[in-house]
Amino acid sequence: MGDLSVGSGGRDRCVDFLRAWAIVLVVFGHWLITGLVRDPNGAISAPELLATVHWTQWLTLGFQIMPLFFLAGGHAAGGSWARALNEGRTATGWVGQRALRLLLPAGVYSGLVLVAVAICSAVGVDPGILALVGWAMAMQFWFLPVYLLLSAATPLLHAAHRRWGLRVPVVMGVIAVVADVLVVTVHAPVVGLLNYVLVWGVAYQLGFCWRDLLLTERSALAACMAVGGAVAFAALVALGPFPVSLILVTGQSPSNTNPPSAAMLAWVIGQVGVALLVAPALRRLLEREQLWGLVRPLGGASMTLYLWHMVPVLIVAAAFYLTGLAPEPAYGSGSWWVLRVPWLVVLGVVLVGVVGVLRPLERTLSVVYERTRPGDLPCRPWALWGGMAVSVSALVWFAGHGFAYGGRFPVQPGLGLAVGVGLVMVAGRSAVGRSVRLSV
Repeated sequence: MGDLSVGSGGRDRCVDFLRAWAIVLVVFGHWLITGLVRDPNGAISAPELLATVHWTQWLTLGFQIMPLFFLAGGHAAGGSWARALNEGRTATGWVGQRALRLLLPAGVYSGLVLVAVAICSAVGVDPGILALVGWAMAMQFWFLPVYLLLSAATPLLHAAHRRWGLRVPVVMGVIAVVADVLVVTVHAPVVGLLNYVLVWGVAYQLGFCWRDLLLTERSALAACMAVGGAVAFAALVALGPFPVSLILVTGQSPSNTNPPSAAMLAWVIGQVGVALLVAPALRRLLEREQLWGLVRPLGGASMTLYLWHMVPVLIVAAAFYLTGLAPEPAYGSGSWWVLRVPWLVVLGVVLVGVVGVLRPLERTLSVVYERTRPGDLPCRPWALWGGMAVSVSALVWFAGHGFAYGGRFPVQPGLGLAVGVGLVMVAGRSAVGRSVRLSV
């Protein structure tokens, strides 16, 4: 159940590496910028590093690597959908399988966190602390609704790709730039919402092009993308209104991520170009079975790592900060940065333990998925599409507000996600049931 990118048969080890590398850097990036401070009254706070130590915004250039994840996702989805078409499978069944593969683990994770929120609220945990922890546990959720929407649109996006090829991401990029101009000049936030799908969709669509050899590796085009993207990003930051940070900073406007900006689009293009240039060398390295043996488990556990990687922060905070055992040099000082090394090591060790504890749950989810996933025959479309719409809405709310906004239990989004996941599962069960009856 861990693989966020479903159905990448005929595996390209380079694509799997890019996906695993993106997840690892996201995890370490979140850990690196999470700094805890124990106040004199014993309360724990987490000052926003990028907002308080401004030079650290440059570090986001190394850690904003999600374009590679969407590139790898598009590559894998293009292959999976092409095979589904050849086998005569339906778009509804294919989308339902991919949606359920993401929604099951996300729903279980959310459910467990919400149970913890309810318990903490009932026993009188400070609402401010509860809101902070709830936000930390949902900070990674922005990705899920975007990926679900792109997965749902894959049959249409891939049909456009087969007809127009590279012109599709070019047109998407142009529309994204126009939308961003409207966001910056006339402050049209609703228009900006399009860029969540358009900017990340450019990387996803380029994944189709890469798989079908429309983007030649180590070519002039790849080099132009790498250099052009980097130059455009630098110009937009130096001469335009955009900040250097590629991660959301509170109070910073405009932002490169909320919504994705023209500068982020330039970063996407440049990063895809670099990936194309290094892909042949990566494949040669990954032919070594020892190295591949390290990469493959990371890909298989990607969903688990992505969802649960902030839990170790809570465990370490309780064990070392609430007890006063952790040394606390001045926030952002040289000594503080030196202590980032054991901080990252301890969190890594704890995460390995968390992943180990979750293995029985993952096996259970795999069984549930196999029993409820939509089949190749048409399932109940109203259940699938309605469930996805409700789930996306709930995930968007959690991504923007956390699991305990204002220190309160989020009743409506919690119920929404439960209903959404349930509807997708019902759609799958109905399809499986019909398939069994027809075979009899």
